[in-house]
Amino acid sequence: MTTSPALTPDQAAQRLGALTVIDVRTPGEYASGHLPYALNIPLDDLRAALPDLRDAADRGDLLVVCASGNRSVQACAVLAEEGVAAATLTGGTTEWARLGYDLDRPEGGRAVWAMERQVRLAAGTLVLAGLLAGRRWSGARWASAGIAGGLVFSAVTNTCGMATVLSRLPHNRSRACDLDTARATLRTRTAPAE
Repeated sequence: MTTSPALTPDQAAQRLGALTVIDVRTPGEYASGHLPYALNIPLDDLRAALPDLRDAADRGDLLVVCASGNRSVQACAVLAEEGVAAATLTGGTTEWARLGYDLDRPEGGRAVWAMERQVRLAAGTLVLAGLLAGRRWSGARWASAGIAGGLVFSAVTNTCGMATVLSRLPHNRSRACDLDTARATLRTRTAPAE
């Protein structure tokens, strides 16, 4: 696997007007705050949007963003496999905001925890519940072992089934974010100005 080029928040801020920014977080995360002019194409939907992303990349540079940089690196790898060049934002929107750069928030957008935080909460809760239930029913401890095994598998493969499941929960979906609208915007957006 090749490494994607990365831009620091400072570099991205200087070039923001010349970049097509793709936010690969869940719609709920996107609605809680995103880079100005970013389009929301969740990581799970990236392959469906490949034709439009390829066309946008032909017109100008793509910057892929997520909360911390992990999902954007995965997205860049998917794009690279398809011959689409894209850079990732080092540190993601978390670092962008920490450095004082503005985040756009759609009207009615609500704060949603980052997916990594949601996964930690869900995994920790399930492990704790399995251990507590195991005091009464010894077989319940296997639930904790299953979650632990899933976390190890997740780390080794750099995938996360729990995040995939959590991303489908209602609080991670937002009416303000729509894949069809993002794809249509990609098709009609003119080349960014340098």
